[in-house]
Formats: sequence, structure tokens, C-alpha cells
Amino acid sequence: MQSFQDEPAHVREIRDQLRRFIAAHAPREKRIQWDRDRRWPRDVYAKLNGMGLTALTVPAEHGGAGQDLVAAVAVIEELAQAGAFLAGPFIHTAFYGGMNLSENGSPEQKAEYLPRLARGELFFAYGLSEPNVGGDLASVETRAELDGDEVVVNGAKRWCTGADWADVIYCLVRSGPADARYRNLSFLLIPTNTPGISMRGIAHANLRYTDSQDVFFDNVRLPKSAIVGGEQMWNQGWKLLAGRALDVEKLEISACALGIAKAAFHEAWAYAQERVQFGKPISQHQSIRHKLVTAATKLRAADHMLHHAAWLANEGRPCSIETSMAKLFVADTGLEIALACQQVMGAYALSDGYEMERHVRDLLGMPIVGGSSDMQKNNLASLMKL
Repeated sequence: MQSFQDEPAHVREIRDQLRRFIAAHAPREKRIQWDRDRRWPRDVYAKLNGMGLTALTVPAEHGGAGQDLVAAVAVIEELAQAGAFLAGPFIHTAFYGGMNLSENGSPEQKAEYLPRLARGELFFAYGLSEPNVGGDLASVETRAELDGDEVVVNGAKRWCTGADWADVIYCLVRSGPADARYRNLSFLLIPTNTPGISMRGIAHANLRYTDSQDVFFDNVRLPKSAIVGGEQMWNQGWKLLAGRALDVEKLEISACALGIAKAAFHEAWAYAQERVQFGKPISQHQSIRHKLVTAATKLRAADHMLHHAAWLANEGRPCSIETSMAKLFVADTGLEIALACQQVMGAYALSDGYEMERHVRDLLGMPIVGGSSDMQKNNLASLMKL
């Protein structure tokens, strides 16, 4: 197995471009205000979208740049160092939309949606969890039934982040008897302006670029063309959920965690150079030095693990173990890094004059979202035939 390689020159250039963009358009004071307002900046994102980065998950034949997961994961990592305010909307287009439909869409769905996703014109939201369903997605209760040439949907989804401003919900439904579990699941593309949909906001402490939503479906009618993958994929949704797109989603969440952890580390590192106590910068005190070099070591390990897994996925190699390990390690370790950096900054890490308190809030959720750490351990045990 190849473990080391230089990052491609075009990815380094993308990183440099994004760092310049963030410095110019998303400085710290703006990020702090966006967090207070629980919003993402449409005007800044529109400028970012002009760089064409959402095309990185879409094949060239559908107007994209050709799938480049190494580059797309690097985009998330760089954007996440400025919080979720730009990284979140990018994921809603490039991954929830572009990646999923590139992997799972029917030819007609690809032709309809992928060119617009490559241009950044659409946002998707996930409809996976429900009031009674979290990690056990095979138990979803939202029902979809065929009625002639239509699909009728009834039920409720929870934690649909950004559904109130997304264009389409990529929705997992129960399409047959519940006792069949894995064999009676389907995915639907549900436009958010479809009659019969209502929503209720859920505020949360982390990732405050937007609220999540409870989404309710009351006799929502869709054409059969809304079945992801086409009619032949009715009751075949588990195959779509457990395929390559799931491996990539683990990378996407891990990239967010890594970017935020890097931001926490850099803020603590700079603070330690500036803060003077007992006649010298606190970076010269052994307890602080040890915290920072330990954080730097963990950060380097997380970086290697994520980008090795991304390289495997991009090469089309088996990577379910590596992506699960990356999600487990980067999410848990990112939180450890942030808590250590918070200690370096002391009381200032709890104030609204710095970003550390947001970094910690955001990273507290990373071992939970996108498949919890305990779920990754279960997955790994199964994958490794334990």
C-alpha cells in the first residue's frame, strides 16, 4: 500500500487561493459576527463560488472538473479553518448534491442536476435521521408508497441541516414493510418547494452557519423520476447508502474536523507567543510548550490519516476501513487538540474576542455527527472480521 506522496501542485495552488480569499473576505471579526447571527454570508459565498470549486466532485461529461476527491477534501479543510460558514454551503452543493448524484443518480438525474451543481447553483440537504431514528438508519419510519406514476411520502425527518434554504432534500424513506429493514429502503430527491412540506427550526450550539430543521411530509407527491437511481432502485436504497458515497462522506466530516482543529491550534500557538506571564511569553513555559507540541503531533497524525484515505478513495481503491479510521481518529483527536488549546489560552478561550470557544463548540459535535465514534468502532470491528 502506498502511504506517502507529494500533494499535487494544483491542490497546493487551490489551498493558496483559498487562504488569500479567506484573508480578504472572511476575516476573524466577520466570522465572529456570523457565528453570533447564526448565518452564512451569501455575498461572500457567491464570490467563492466564482472559483468553480463545486465542480470538483462532478464528472467532466456533466459539466464538472472531473472527480478530484483529494482536491475537494482539501477545499473543505481550508474553508473549515474559517469555521463552517463557507465550508458548510460548499458541502451542501459539492458533496450532498454533486458527489451523491455522480455516484447514485440515474442518467436523467445526472443530466438534470449535475451541470447546475457543478456551477454551484443548487444546494442539497440530507433527510436521514428521524425523531426515533439516529444511527440505525435501516429503521427509518418515513414512508413512501407508489401510486400510479407518483410516489407519496408521509413522515418526518430530523436534523436536516440547511433544509430551509436548500433546493432539494436527499431523503431516505421506508418503501416497503419495516420488517425487511435493509431490503425496503429507497432514496428520493424531494424539492423543498413541493406542496405538503413544512419545517420547524432546531438551533444548536455547534456549526452555527445555519439551523437544522425538523421536516414534515404530509402526502407529498413526487413523480417516479424522483427515485434516486431510477425506478429500478426502488427498495435498493441501502446499496446507495453503504456504497462509495458513504466513504466519501466520512472524509468530508473528517476534513471539517481537521480544518477546525488546525484553526484552534494556530490561534493557541499565536496567543502563546504574545501572552507574557512571569516575565516571558507563556510559550517558554514547559507546561505550555508540552501542550502545543503534543497538539502539533496529533494534528500531523490526523492530517496523514485523512489525506491517505482521501487518496485511496480518489484512486478507486478499497477504503472503507481507512475512511472509518479517519472519521474516528480525526474527530476524537480534533476535540482533544481543541481542549488542550483552550487550556493554553485560559479564560480568554471562553471570551467572544477570540474564536477558540467556537472551535471547541464545533469540535464537540464531530465525534457525533456523520456516524458517531462508537458507530465507527462497530463498523471497523465488522470490516476487520473481529
